[in-house]
Amino acid sequence: MEMQMNEKKVSTVITIDDHPLFRKGVADLIALSESLTLVGEAASGEDGLALAHRLNPDLILLDVNMKGMDGIETLKAIKNTDIDSRVIILTVSDNEEHVVAALRAGADGYLLKDMEPEEILERLQVAANGRLVISDKLTELLAHALREDAAPRDPDKAGLTEREEQILNLIAKGLSNKLIARELEITEGTVKVHVKHLLKKLNLHSRLEAAVWVVDRKKLRR
Repeated sequence: MEMQMNEKKVSTVITIDDHPLFRKGVADLIALSESLTLVGEAASGEDGLALAHRLNPDLILLDVNMKGMDGIETLKAIKNTDIDSRVIILTVSDNEEHVVAALRAGADGYLLKDMEPEEILERLQVAANGRLVISDKLTELLAHALREDAAPRDPDKAGLTEREEQILNLIAKGLSNKLIARELEITEGTVKVHVKHLLKKLNLHSRLEAAVWVVDRKKLRR
């Protein structure tokens, strides 16, 4: 019993990327972690979707630029199923259009392949613990895109309830729905309903957008 209590949870990972060399690099990187284990690889969006259905991993690492079914299409397909995996975009593309499209399609993070391997691994471990992750250089890009796009509504005028404001602040800290539910001692289903309502009220499309927008708004107020 004591041994079981001391065991660390190992999160399962699959990677969907059409570059064999990069898949090998990810496999080598994840092999260095005691808390992550690679359980499958796919070289296309179609194969990746089938693999995700079969394995339902904790984390899916997904490239944007793939032939055939690209990363954004694959992400949307995953999010439209009952697959409960957290999807992290891991790509070379820092194109604003790709970043915004991925986050609005429900990505749980967006990391760039040119990050240091140790930093990528660290962020993946954070993501596996239920937190949002995004490359530092993309945070400002996304904040700028939000400012230029249909402006989010001011929370003070959006009619957020006290509970919605609590949840918005926890989203801004990077917490997943599951962690927010645990923090507030409510069900995950209730959190999802509140998140849906507050995003609509604020004219935002995704949790990650909301997190970046709240942090950026605080910076502008200083």
